[in-house]
Amino acid sequence: MDFSPLYISLKTAGLATIITFILGIYAARFICKLKKYQGFIDGIITLPLVLPPTVVGFFLLLFLGKNSFIGQFLAVFDINIIFSWPATVITAVVVSFPLMYRTTRGAFEQIDKDLIFAARTLGMSEEKIFWKIILPLAKSGILAGAILSFARALGEFGATIMLAGNIPGKTQTMSTAIYSAVQANDQETAFVWAGIIIVVSLMVMVLMNYWLKQQQKVNS
Repeated sequence: MDFSPLYISLKTAGLATIITFILGIYAARFICKLKKYQGFIDGIITLPLVLPPTVVGFFLLLFLGKNSFIGQFLAVFDINIIFSWPATVITAVVVSFPLMYRTTRGAFEQIDKDLIFAARTLGMSEEKIFWKIILPLAKSGILAGAILSFARALGEFGATIMLAGNIPGKTQTMSTAIYSAVQANDQETAFVWAGIIIVVSLMVMVLMNYWLKQQQKVNS
């Protein structure tokens, strides 16, 4: 049995989680500081979470296809995103980013504002407050967001098959491997990949719950 879908899925989800971890934290910080149009911008950022994945994949095709501005620009450097491994990462980032952003923003908003005001009165800069106070206090929520993002990226299907396709050994993830197996009436292979996804996702969630309980004990 070819286990390349497992490797591709883990590699894709891992890189996508690193990207969403960084972007999610800074997006949450940016939105929390906004005074105007916060709800509108928040809605745009969160939109991939509620849209059907195939719709997300369709718009990614429009933005990154050969006829788009980005596609034509990349073509100058002989770079093609469509049906490539980077396309799997892009789709995983887009669909998992809202989870990281929303969870991190919620963690930021739960921090006692008096601590931040006190730090300002002591002369701490906004950057130092962010790194020394806000991030440490929000670390549980941030980690939870990262784990949820990883699990979401690991199981992504609709947008991936639209943008990256289902090329064995190149862009075929576990989710698309299940689709191929079902299409070929190979129930055994489909069950194997479904079982692997369930086991990996369950392990991730159990570890997250365990870590959060440990943090509650430390903080209590």
